[in-house]
Amino acid sequence: MSADLELATRTLGDAGPRVAFVHGLFGQGRNWTTIARRLADEGHRVTLVDLPDHGHSPWTDRVDYVDMAEQLARLLASWDEPVTLVGHSMGGKVAMQLALRHPELLRALVVVDISPSVYPESGGRTGDPDEEASPFAAFIAAMRAIDLDALTSREDADAALRPAVPSDMVRAFLLQSLVRDGTKGWRWRLNLELLGRDLGVLRQFPEPPPGAVYDGPVLWIAGASSTYVLESDRPRMTELFPRVRLLRVKHAGHWVHSEQPEVFTEAVRRFLVQVED
Repeated sequence: MSADLELATRTLGDAGPRVAFVHGLFGQGRNWTTIARRLADEGHRVTLVDLPDHGHSPWTDRVDYVDMAEQLARLLASWDEPVTLVGHSMGGKVAMQLALRHPELLRALVVVDISPSVYPESGGRTGDPDEEASPFAAFIAAMRAIDLDALTSREDADAALRPAVPSDMVRAFLLQSLVRDGTKGWRWRLNLELLGRDLGVLRQFPEPPPGAVYDGPVLWIAGASSTYVLESDRPRMTELFPRVRLLRVKHAGHWVHSEQPEVFTEAVRRFLVQVED
């Protein structure tokens, strides 16, 4: 990954304490627009970041959490004050890595439905044989299987994804990265070949530097129906982030901010009031 790679960003709000949002796998900064507008209206400068191989950011030749954290750190270091960093899933792991390596850049940290853990390739994390395995490989296969040259509409793409992605919400989320590029036709704003190849890397959590601890305030938001954050994760969370507070949101799974947006936004807003006081 290039050391001078520049991440694509969009900022809402002209003044006020800084907040940055980092999306998860298959996402992009625009996924946070509604929440960002509310925070900007309340006096924050909110930056939405596209991670490499997603959105408008450049594509790379490998997936690496530490590299992504360093690229994000370069962006944050260019600002004039510390930031509250919010990261979901893959973006949460990037945010954790940044906090443990460059704590001086952050005012506070919000981690959304992910833990500092290695996730299994197949099967669940709870030991329940009925727990569904991660669907992400199937999502990538289904997206790559769409013949973009023959595609005539977004509705056709939605229908093609439906067998592998039965959730209307998740399909709509994935299809945000399918764009029509003028006369060139349809394309994905996702480096699907790379993401599919390095999906195993995304399940990992690189070992932090020896003795690394982020002792700033941390809000951990998890979906009550999700298995991405378990009670067995708490010791490691507390070891690396001793000032952590865990909030489980009822009637929400992994995409907690999309499934319960009002609850999620209010939790973040209240946390910002506390850390910016």
